[in-house]
Parts: sequence; C-alpha cells; structure tokens
Amino acid sequence: MNDIPESAARAATDLRVVFSRVRRRLREVAALGDLTPSQTSVLSRLDKGGPASMSDLAAAEQVRPQSMAATLAALGSDDLITKQPDPTDGRRQLVSLTESGREKIAVSRRSREEWLARQLTDDFTEAERQTLIEAMALLDRLANR
Repeated sequence: MNDIPESAARAATDLRVVFSRVRRRLREVAALGDLTPSQTSVLSRLDKGGPASMSDLAAAEQVRPQSMAATLAALGSDDLITKQPDPTDGRRQLVSLTESGREKIAVSRRSREEWLARQLTDDFTEAERQTLIEAMALLDRLANR
C-alpha cells in the first residue's frame, strides 16, 4: 500500500467502520422481527428485482444452492414468498414475494428511513445535511466502480 496516500487509507478505514455501525443501527430499527440478514436480503432482492429462480438468487447472494433452499424454506413457512412454475422452463420454479412479504419489506424500509430522517433532523444542521447529500454522490460513484 506504499503508493496509496495516507488520506485514502484513512478514508477507507473510516468508511468501513462508520458503515458497519450505521448498518447495525439500521438493523436494530428495521422492524423485521426474527428474520435473519440473509432472509432480509432475499426479500429485498425480490422486491427490487421481481421473481427469480432459486439458483439465480443463490448466485446473486453468493451462497450455495443448499443455503438458499434453507433461506427460502424459512421465508415460505412465514408466508413471505411463493413459488410458481417458470413459464419458460417447466423444470424451474420462480420465487416471488407474497403480499405479506411485500408489506414486511415496505414497513422495514419506512422504519429505517424514518429513523434516519429523524436523526438527521434532530442532530444535524441544514449545512451538515447538505454536506451529507454531496458526500452521497461521491459514495455512489465509489459503489459503481
């Protein structure tokens, strides 16, 4: 790391630490009950991307198909997902959210956004909020590299 400026190394460390803390805090206020992070991630992926096969979900989540099968079984037993035959390939099934699953993700998203907005309102000035908005563009650029 000799060719990396000290400011880049510090920013990398600070970002990792702060994002970890923010992620933990958001999990606490997520209103997801006893869902695991893996289950939550799958629900969110289905909400954003629509129906998907188990193998596509396993690849997207970077887990073994057996692990995804266990995750989907738990979500199915809670009536948060449903499986239907793939209209283009009868051997596969497509997983999609039930109305309960959609509502659970929507409530969670609202809870997290309301918590963030409340903290930003109570603890930050308008100028600080504007700085965060500007920093988000930089972080988005980093995430898309």
